[in-house]
Amino acid sequence: QVQLVESGGGLVQPGGSLRLSCAASGRIFSINAMGWYRQAPGKERELVATISSGYNTNYADSVKGRFTISRDNAKNTVYLQMNSLKPEDTAAYYCNAWVKTIGATIHALYWGQGTQVTVSS
Repeated sequence: QVQLVESGGGLVQPGGSLRLSCAASGRIFSINAMGWYRQAPGKERELVATISSGYNTNYADSVKGRFTISRDNAKNTVYLQMNSLKPEDTAAYYCNAWVKTIGATIHALYWGQGTQVTVSS
């Protein structure tokens, strides 16, 4: 009923920037919190950043000051601006969103399929 599609990943040199986007579509009534997570090979998925419906943000310590999460509610889209990228930022990045679909009484958590970010010279 709901699809989240990420885009914007790729290969970038250390110190470079990338902007990830995640667009939600489907039978959406409302979206609460949205977020970005990442998973590097051999590691568990970890929180990168979240943003509430009221635009309150939360960041992992490892990305504070370098990454910025934002959202466009009119487009049901969340963004992740990543600056000063480091090799340790290399991972598959996943977005998620708490979505109430039309006719539903509660929000449910949906995930995107992921987009790869590789930071290497």
